[in-house]
Amino acid sequence: MKRILTVTVVAATMLTSCVSKKKYVALEEDYNRTRSSLQQTQVEKERLEERLDAIEQRVADYNAKINTLTEENDQRLEMNELTAMSNANKRKMRETLRNVDAEKLAGAETLEDSINLAVAHNLESQISSGSSEDIDITVDKTVVMINVSDKLLFRSGSHRVSRDAYPLLEKLAEVINSEPAMEVMVEGHTDSQTMVENSYIQDNWELSVRRSTAIVRLLQDRFNVDPEKLIAAGRSSYKPVADNDTRENRALNRRTRIVILPNLDKFLALLDSEQSPAQTIDQTNN
Repeated sequence: MKRILTVTVVAATMLTSCVSKKKYVALEEDYNRTRSSLQQTQVEKERLEERLDAIEQRVADYNAKINTLTEENDQRLEMNELTAMSNANKRKMRETLRNVDAEKLAGAETLEDSINLAVAHNLESQISSGSSEDIDITVDKTVVMINVSDKLLFRSGSHRVSRDAYPLLEKLAEVINSEPAMEVMVEGHTDSQTMVENSYIQDNWELSVRRSTAIVRLLQDRFNVDPEKLIAAGRSSYKPVADNDTRENRALNRRTRIVILPNLDKFLALLDSEQSPAQTIDQTNN
């Protein structure tokens, strides 16, 4: 009986040992498969990352090429525009520049500077008419900015337009009406001094807005400017051209800025000093 029990125990031990070894082999095979799969996944990941890097580089190269082509296109367009301008208007520009102040002309370094000087000079000759000390015309690319001193337009603290300004506004209206594609923004500006409150005007914000609106209404109602072309804006004292520390500087800050926004063709038309605004209207309509 003892011998039978011993044999049974030995057999059971051998059987158990055999099962554990099979499990071990199975686990080892599973581990190897997992490890192999992981290695393949890692290799695939690296391959995909390389492909992604290559794609990103191609995208970067394409973007760089597009930017380069865009810049070259812009330069070509600019040169074509200037060439087209020179064929039609360069002679007029030269004639105009002969009458421009020599000091201003000396500061013109590019063709664009020369165009701007010519346009500004022609507008000054059409608009200022004896009031040039109260009017400053500057040109930035195709935006014309006309700064008019409030001394010419309004009395102190008032938004009623002085009749002395009517000839100026009439000439300005002729320029605006001469080109259908123009838009005009009228900006009111004040100095920084606090207004004495009254029943009509509360502060500089309201004064600047009322002044710009008064000019816009005159351009529309009296001088027949299409209201769709007009924009009224008030800037109060927050866009000064000088420090508000002296009486003279405060006078500079009390101004109305008229911003003319023509397209390029209409901008170049302003070079023509040989035609009156009325003649330009007739040619546009034909």
